[in-house]
Amino acid sequence: MKTKRLRRCELSVPGSSEKMLAKAATVAVDHLFIDLEDAVAPNRKDAARANAVAAVHDTTFRAPTVAVRINDLTTPWALDDMTALVEGCGDRLDVIVVPKVLGPEDVLFVDRLLAMLERRRGLARPIGIEVLIEEIQALDKVEQIAAASPRLEALIFGMGDYARSQGMPVTDVGETDDYPGDLYHYHRNRVAIAARLNGLDAIDGPFADFRNPHKYRDEARRAALLGFTGKWAIHPSQIALAEEIFTPEPARVAKARAMAAAYAEALERGEGAISFEGKMIDVASVKAVEEMIAMADRIEARSAG
Repeated sequence: MKTKRLRRCELSVPGSSEKMLAKAATVAVDHLFIDLEDAVAPNRKDAARANAVAAVHDTTFRAPTVAVRINDLTTPWALDDMTALVEGCGDRLDVIVVPKVLGPEDVLFVDRLLAMLERRRGLARPIGIEVLIEEIQALDKVEQIAAASPRLEALIFGMGDYARSQGMPVTDVGETDDYPGDLYHYHRNRVAIAARLNGLDAIDGPFADFRNPHKYRDEARRAALLGFTGKWAIHPSQIALAEEIFTPEPARVAKARAMAAAYAEALERGEGAISFEGKMIDVASVKAVEEMIAMADRIEARSAG
């Protein structure tokens, strides 16, 4: 059974900055990932990897989920990234984020390598996988990628690299100003459907202009309307914005709980459909709000913890 995690916001922290890693430990966010890929210069890769291993092994983070984004599988650093992470902090690492996957074979490779490393290290708890859909080849095979491994927990739409891959004339990551609508509607929709079919979370990628909270909120809302469950943040100021969009409204949650309770009582009376607040509801009505209730339960559990 897949681990269900809160991913309303995934905060990126560069592995090359010990100062930022120390500060990140104090940040309250659902999911934090240390970046060894785009945020790290080639001549700092080894140092960033060592920083990540030490941080995960030695630091108590406020984030309940701690992940590391490795370098992509075509680089000379990816193998060392996975080996060092599993051997150095695998018992405390929750997830490995894999960028630039091109097909299901990439996910299978990471799955099998992790399994070998975990057995060698004697780890009982498997490390989860998240993958970035940020190449045209990946979007073309997104359904197969989503079904490739039981370790897979989330698909992330990386619109920055994806725009380059498709030849879109976009210069600022996450911006869609010149398009009459949502430039990424089709891409997000495919990612969301593939994720939903396979019980995965769909996460929206970064928005580079962290000084523009209104546009960040707009992009997060577009993703949420398609079934995404969270969005990346490249700056702590974006965390509250993501949580605002991807947290169910308390009034809606309260109504959903009341509906589910009323229907449960009706079932005990042998009734399959009842009137609730002036509307007819049945089992389909209750199933429609089960996910919202489960999300609210996880949020409450995190707040209580």
